[in-house]
Amino acid sequence: MLRGTVVLLLLSLNLMFWGTLVLLLSLFKLVAPAGVVRRRVVLLLVALGERWVEGNNRIVGSFLPIQWEIEGIDGLRRDARYLIFANHISWADIFVVFRALHRRVAFIRFFIKQELIWLPLVGQAAWAMEFPFMKRYSADYLARNPEKRGKDLETTRRACERYRLIPVAILNFLEGTRFTLDKHAEQDSPYRYLLRPRAGGAAFVLASLGDQLDGVLDLTIAYPGHVITAWQFISGRVPLVRVRVRQLQVPQEMLGAVVAEPGAARDRLKAWIHEVWMEKDRFLESAVSAAGDTERFPARPSPPTPTPGPPRQK
Repeated sequence: MLRGTVVLLLLSLNLMFWGTLVLLLSLFKLVAPAGVVRRRVVLLLVALGERWVEGNNRIVGSFLPIQWEIEGIDGLRRDARYLIFANHISWADIFVVFRALHRRVAFIRFFIKQELIWLPLVGQAAWAMEFPFMKRYSADYLARNPEKRGKDLETTRRACERYRLIPVAILNFLEGTRFTLDKHAEQDSPYRYLLRPRAGGAAFVLASLGDQLDGVLDLTIAYPGHVITAWQFISGRVPLVRVRVRQLQVPQEMLGAVVAEPGAARDRLKAWIHEVWMEKDRFLESAVSAAGDTERFPARPSPPTPTPGPPRQK
């Protein structure tokens, strides 16, 4: 309890310090003209964000007895544009991803719910550093307002257009939510340690930045026992964190606008992501087996049998 309280306090102070500096500098962003001047302001804001990450890493490294096993990060470039696929287990994943890739790739952005823009310091700082905000609609709301369907993906396209001017690493938790056994059962997931991935956000990033992407990274996070809480992480009850990064070769046909629309290319993207997720599931199986905690997870399901869809009209 004491360790967790101290770490939480230090992380909060680190956020307030660097977040305040970001907010002050963001005033220049409001008045900066579009083009070179605005780009320089954004890069300076990103440099402050990097210092925030360094502070977090020092706090975690000093107070938490975590053994880190990180593989696959050699050869990455800070001046490149990457799309990062990652599984999602806990809020602690953010600290893990930033630690694993800090100074290895450009400053990482990830998708944030639109409502969080009002969260003190965090929301405004994310806006200043041009994180992509997503407006989520419930199924009931979309049923009443079908014209709103697809608006969240339009937000992705607009955000990615801005990234054409700067190096960026875009983190996408394809599952869309944190893993729990209840969600796993509700989805009838075909994977043992993962939820079903969603291809929509990845499709629009590939459609918007595909011609300028330098690579796609598959990042897999594993904790002993696999399912943890953020409190367990900051209170020192996670002795080992394993991270594996793989650089993926994306088929050329998936790097254009065609994957953003229903059709054969979009179907092939889903099949390709499924293969990525199957490999990720196998890695998690080895990590969880080593921790001796397989009993809490369902038996590995049989590989799903592809179901042919209706014939497409020409």
